[in-house]
Amino acid sequence: MQNSSQPSAHVLTVAATGASGALFTRALLLLLERDERVKTVNFIASDNALRVFAEELSIQGRSNLVQHLLGSKSEKIQQQNVDDIGANVASGSYSTDGMVILPCSMGTLARIAHGFAGNLIERAADVCLKERRPLVLCMRETPLNRIHIRNMDLAAEAGATIYPLIPTFYNHPQSLDSMGHQFACRVLKFLGLEQHDAYVWKGQRDL
Repeated sequence: MQNSSQPSAHVLTVAATGASGALFTRALLLLLERDERVKTVNFIASDNALRVFAEELSIQGRSNLVQHLLGSKSEKIQQQNVDDIGANVASGSYSTDGMVILPCSMGTLARIAHGFAGNLIERAADVCLKERRPLVLCMRETPLNRIHIRNMDLAAEAGATIYPLIPTFYNHPQSLDSMGHQFACRVLKFLGLEQHDAYVWKGQRDL
């Protein structure tokens, strides 16, 4: 378990949308599950995210999704229905410490950047922006067209952090899971939840 002198009070929202990168979603949820500083995680998966989970992780359907992702049941990670606009995270009166969309599709980015809130993911993101709470968008697309770039600029101007889904290689990852783990560690460090087993670059000695 993650040990810390900080109180167990963090409440976060995590969403997954229809872009490649399901293993990164799983890595983030696994870290949050074990982190004693995190009290509650509201997890939302879009319909297109479910298709990606099926293709990349062989996880079928929405039922018991968190259990399938973690490999065990969780009392901390609460799955929310993407169509439930009346859920807790849809209101600014429900306090959270931020939201991560990992991966974030270009369609989701576009709707957030232009203020649309057609489902719970988009509404929760809009709430973060209006309440000045951290919103981290882990974009997954290549190459980028000018519409993508403009939408990223709009979202950043509104207060979101554009955090492209780019893994590190200087830590010599030995598996896809270790690659996902390191990226998730970096996202959580950005949110003030540094992980004890994250790889930290210490520089190179002169040869």
